[in-house]
Amino acid sequence: MVIERVQKMSVEEFLDFAENAEEWYEYIDGEPIKMTGGILNHFDIISNILFELRLLLAETDCRTLPNGMLVRVGDASLVSPDVIVVCGEPKTEADTRILLNPILVVEVISPSSVDHDRVVKRDFYESVDSIHAYLIVDQDRMMVELFARGENGWHLQTFSQPDDEVPLAALNCSLPLRDIYHNVEIESGDSASANEVQGSA
Repeated sequence: MVIERVQKMSVEEFLDFAENAEEWYEYIDGEPIKMTGGILNHFDIISNILFELRLLLAETDCRTLPNGMLVRVGDASLVSPDVIVVCGEPKTEADTRILLNPILVVEVISPSSVDHDRVVKRDFYESVDSIHAYLIVDQDRMMVELFARGENGWHLQTFSQPDDEVPLAALNCSLPLRDIYHNVEIESGDSASANEVQGSA
């Protein structure tokens, strides 16, 4: 999560800065924001999601990308999801690692990042026309939130049971929770299975 601001800079200055920085940064409202590293659960869950999505999408024109690509979410904001899926020809910005057409983005959250990922990044991702689904995956307990774009706006579903499957309509597949949390030590979820909680226009 956010622990240090550096200074205002242009996108071009940020890309040069981030390329040579030892730490990992995102770019929010013209400022480089240093991100903390994750714990083992964080990386295990990301690896599981990447593996399962690559299997599920193996016969499609979609590809799964790990943390490292940047997604443009505004004129002066670039973020780096933990997992990205892009279908068809990836569109990047002028030979940079700025991706313009992700269809699915995933963030694995910790207690320190939950507000940022659930509020700030949700608003960012919902503003990107190509994004049809945003997954928030809890690293400490079995809990996945799916924000999915529908005809009447965005809708939220939560999943917390091992037999639950997260429906990814835009990708014509579903992601089982037991695969997301394979070999990850977490608390049991305590919410109702696959409940639709709310929608937003």
